[in-house]
Amino acid sequence: MRKKLIVIFTAIALLAFMTACGGGGGEKEKGKASEAGKPIKIGVVTSLTGALETYGKMTINGLELGLDYLTQGKREVAGRPIKIVVEDTTTKPDVAKQKALKLLEEEKVDILVGSASSADALAILPLAQEYKRVMIVEPAVADSITGAQWNRYIFRTGRNSTQDALAAAAAIASAKPGASVAILAQDYSFGRDGATAFVKAAGEKGLKTSIQEFVPMNATDFTVHIQRIINASPDYLYVIWAGTANTPWKQIMDMKVADKGIKLITQTPEIAVMKAMKGLEGQEGFSIYYYGLPKNKLNDWLVEEHKKRFNGQPPDLFTCGGFAVAAAILQAVEKTGGDTGADKLIAAMEGMSFETPKGAMTFRKEDHQALQSFYHIKFEQKEGFDYPVPTLIREIKPDETVPPITNKRY
Repeated sequence: MRKKLIVIFTAIALLAFMTACGGGGGEKEKGKASEAGKPIKIGVVTSLTGALETYGKMTINGLELGLDYLTQGKREVAGRPIKIVVEDTTTKPDVAKQKALKLLEEEKVDILVGSASSADALAILPLAQEYKRVMIVEPAVADSITGAQWNRYIFRTGRNSTQDALAAAAAIASAKPGASVAILAQDYSFGRDGATAFVKAAGEKGLKTSIQEFVPMNATDFTVHIQRIINASPDYLYVIWAGTANTPWKQIMDMKVADKGIKLITQTPEIAVMKAMKGLEGQEGFSIYYYGLPKNKLNDWLVEEHKKRFNGQPPDLFTCGGFAVAAAILQAVEKTGGDTGADKLIAAMEGMSFETPKGAMTFRKEDHQALQSFYHIKFEQKEGFDYPVPTLIREIKPDETVPPITNKRY
């Protein structure tokens, strides 16, 4: 009898153990399925109002278009749906920090994206490190974002000031070796960083910087600054400017700078600003993106689809940048199998190349700066356009604008 009882109890125990194991496995699989279906939250913190609101809206449009194209309209990756949550920085750093905190603490976003303003982005960078969230910077340009203020959670699809400077210097040097160049820039991180970077890049190309003029952000009269540049008689005037408000172009034209033998060179701005650049036909510049320059399948789709969605308007200056953000996120999350943990994403993204409407970009391992193409252009008058149209002279390849590594590697 005793042996029979032992056998029975043993059988019951074995059955209970097997049931428990089976139940646990089922719960584990259910947990995996639940995680697989959990939305990936992308928190965008950028300018929807303020001086750079058009930049923020371009970025969001590009992000949405990129997600649609690259997921064939499904907006999911690795079995997880994608949700975008947007907050307005109002182009003010203190507000940017508050809104980023809201996204991190209340929305529990997996990835941050921002900002239109370099000052806004710099205010947010430490939060990415504190909350251990990957942040993709677009389109803020200050060198310090991937330099002195960088941390391991920061990646940038946008270019930096030194890449701009190297592109501008390459364009000038190819047209007139040894030229003297004056700088007109806005007096904040974008303008100051851009000028510093250009002076260094110009020196390396054998160019001379003759004078630098920095204009307050709220200035509306640039006469004194432009006159000092005219008096310096440089070969070129390099204008470093962002935003659509109080631009210097009308006064530059009114003061007939080009007629005095000073050639103008600048980065092609957004289309709305180019409309104020009448008279620049024949002058040269460089472009980070203009919809008519890249020739590839992604850009063709972006141009066509943007026109469909936005009343015939083509994609603008930073729309491509938003698309690039989408491409980077989707490729990284695909590589991690849906894991949005920062360590996994960082490992996937370092050294990663991904396709964008302006061609391939690569996140440099050392500082996570995206290496990318630029375009040497000439402004031309074309029928049907109410602004001087950027036309391609040549593509400036990524290896021509590789910026120095200036961060302290973690």
